[in-house]
Amino acid sequence: MQTEIEAKSLDVDHDALRVKLRALGATLEQPMRLLRRHNFDFPDRRLQKESNGWARVRDEGDKVTMSYKQLNDRTVHGTKEVCITVDSFDEAKALLEALGLQSMSYQETKRESWRLGDLQIELDQWPWTKPYIEIEAPDEAALQDIFTKLDLAWNEAVFGSVEVVYRGEYDVTDDAFVHIPAITFELPVHDILASKRKAA
Repeated sequence: MQTEIEAKSLDVDHDALRVKLRALGATLEQPMRLLRRHNFDFPDRRLQKESNGWARVRDEGDKVTMSYKQLNDRTVHGTKEVCITVDSFDEAKALLEALGLQSMSYQETKRESWRLGDLQIELDQWPWTKPYIEIEAPDEAALQDIFTKLDLAWNEAVFGSVEVVYRGEYDVTDDAFVHIPAITFELPVHDILASKRKAA
């Protein structure tokens, strides 16, 4: 599996970052759009239990991907992924279900994609959270360099899946997300999170 070398910076100003990205010569690849995803596991949750892994089908607006992701630890090198592009969101979902996996959660998010050299930069917004940025780079040095150029604090960077974003705003553990079947912009904050928001 390939290591995803990426980092997130939480609670950012997307408009200010757009100005900085343009000044650096970054190119807007995809404007802000809605992404849909289903996260899958077997009914006994063996992927999560045995390897902290999950399968995912994601409609990214311009393409549909199917992935297996595995979170070994929450460091810059801790996330592993195998990803392919597929023709159909619904057919990919049906394929995984035919293999015995179940959709454990459905999630909608918003994402704007930028490219700067070999850096992939995403301006992200998930329901019930503040905006954040996610940057994928070929190595850790390149990540630290772009954090500096964008005036982001490397010592405040977070790593891993989106649970770290929610943990930045809510007093919950990663396990809380196992029990949230849908995260969308139309739904109110789930009860698991509603009473756990951290003081500003």
